[in-house]
Amino acid sequence: MRPERDLFANFERMRREMDELFGDAFGPGLTTRRGGGGFSPAVDVFYENPPAPELPRAVVQAELAGIDPGQISLEIEGRDLVLSGHRRPAESDGRVYQQLEIDFGPFRRVIALGADVVADAARATYRDGILRVDLPLAPAGPRARQVPIDVEAARERS
Repeated sequence: MRPERDLFANFERMRREMDELFGDAFGPGLTTRRGGGGFSPAVDVFYENPPAPELPRAVVQAELAGIDPGQISLEIEGRDLVLSGHRRPAESDGRVYQQLEIDFGPFRRVIALGADVVADAARATYRDGILRVDLPLAPAGPRARQVPIDVEAARERS
């Protein structure tokens, strides 16, 4: 074995031990959780303006390769899309892994949409490991509203 390979193997072992020691103490994204502890899938959010009469929409794409679509749940809560599910570990069949980087376990992401959406018109598709959720934006209502002043009621209280 070459000494360089041993050096990098030691660094990888040390990184795994630090991840196990500190867990999520530094927040999600700074450490990875192995061994079925869960993970956070990568997500893109963007907006599209399709031709009329379709409404503009928010689009969320999540990288969920290797996940059975039946194990994915989508919920719209106000201006948030909640994406959750579970990725099963690969069958080991007695394999001894040198490297194991594909995260597995439960996941849950709350994605801020930044706008009101028409929840009943949301559509989701899953293709080539990418989940795409199209969320039509709710038509903008009036932002300001005149409030009439009832002068008679104000006089009666005086």
